[in-house]
Amino acid sequence: MNPYLRNLNRIEFVVTYACTGQCKHCSEGSHMSGGEHIDGDAAARMVSGLCSMYQIDSLMTFGGEPLLYPDEVCKIHATARDMGIVKRQLITNGYFSKDEEKIRDVAAKLVGSGVNAVLLSVDAFHQEVIPIEPVKVFAAAVQEAGILLKAHPAWLVSAEDDNPYNRQTHEILRQFEDMGIPVSDGNIIFPSGNAIKYLKEYFHSEEDYSDPYEDDPEDVRAACVSPNGDVLGGNIYRTDITDVIENYKPV
Repeated sequence: MNPYLRNLNRIEFVVTYACTGQCKHCSEGSHMSGGEHIDGDAAARMVSGLCSMYQIDSLMTFGGEPLLYPDEVCKIHATARDMGIVKRQLITNGYFSKDEEKIRDVAAKLVGSGVNAVLLSVDAFHQEVIPIEPVKVFAAAVQEAGILLKAHPAWLVSAEDDNPYNRQTHEILRQFEDMGIPVSDGNIIFPSGNAIKYLKEYFHSEEDYSDPYEDDPEDVRAACVSPNGDVLGGNIYRTDITDVIENYKPV
């Protein structure tokens, strides 16, 4: 067992960096509407391989907008379900189509593949560029399918800070609460990418901001795979995950 991965218990897939939004808070910067995406078959093989080596408790797919590629998302989650991973989450902005039939079809595929929790990114930043009505259609379809659904907002400075973006986010969240959709704690916007470009007045240069998603490289808890297959210094398209695990060393 690689000592740097002794506590590995989670898998994350960035399905694609392509997105239907161009949000000013995005830590990744500007996104295109199309582009590279994860290979679902290779991702499924990785899930099976890691589960044969570790007790994996949770798996998450996100992006970009992962539901631009729903078939790949479903392959990943179906394998996670079959391998006994208990927590199988998807983060989405809910806007991948305006076609209500397609939206409902994707929701049905998600439940069929074993997704058991959806975090819906809705807030002032997403709804500045993403129409809310198709998102509500998706939210209702997910509810009807029986998947646990929560609104998952991005807060500026803190959830308690009284700024124009947070006030608008509260107004948007009320629309989803009226649908019976609870709100998660969400996340605090990290000063990176677009956030630095468009929201810099809300960040203080003297404050030491730490990336909340960054793992300790000497005690990795989550294997996070990029759309190009990169993970833990290796690549699942070129190398079996067992070899990636064996050869991993912190930089």
